[in-house]
Amino acid sequence: MNILKQGKRGVPVRDICLEHGISASCYHRWRSKFGDMDTSLMAQLKEVEAENRRLKKIYAESL
Repeated sequence: MNILKQGKRGVPVRDICLEHGISASCYHRWRSKFGDMDTSLMAQLKEVEAENRRLKKIYAESL
């Protein structure tokens, strides 16, 4: 989220990518996927992803 906020503040994509060790394509992919999300939606997404991982683990252990 902070990486995308830097871009919204006008920091050049090249500088953001160098600072965080990511490619420009990765930055743009994140921006298209998460750019319109606010912090509360991002938190909800993380909760759902964590629950999904937990359920997959339970399922795999039951096999």
